[in-house]
Amino acid sequence: MFTFPPTVILRHRKENLKKCSLRGLESRSDFQFFTYPKDTLPDLSGYFLLALDAPVLQEGDRDLGVFLIDGTWNYAEVMERQLPRPHLFQKRSLPSHCSTAYPRRQEDCVDPTKGLASVEALFLAFSILGRKTEGLLDHYYWGEAFLQKNSLAVN
Repeated sequence: MFTFPPTVILRHRKENLKKCSLRGLESRSDFQFFTYPKDTLPDLSGYFLLALDAPVLQEGDRDLGVFLIDGTWNYAEVMERQLPRPHLFQKRSLPSHCSTAYPRRQEDCVDPTKGLASVEALFLAFSILGRKTEGLLDHYYWGEAFLQKNSLAVN
């Protein structure tokens, strides 16, 4: 049986954990969480970074590891610019027709209609890559609304 590389999450140290959509995933063995700016990231060759302006993720990317930056829009932009050795990983985006169920109030968001909660982005990426999505939305308050809004199912 093929095992996927662990999903790497770089979370900003000022991320409000009470509102963080990724809460509850920290204990999963297939996830690795790192805190920006204090932690050193592992080697990210063979990974892709989920980003807005990049080629769309496809099933053919299934052997790549998933790398996600978790923070507000402003923090995420700075974090991405300061990544070490960005040439080691590729960037992929998610299909533009998917939309969030998270009631976003951020005024600094480049395009609120494109912005997904981190756990929503991971769910979509896992779905596209053929990975198990079971348990990803268990602690996400808007999980069921997200699935309905995008006509998705847990696998």
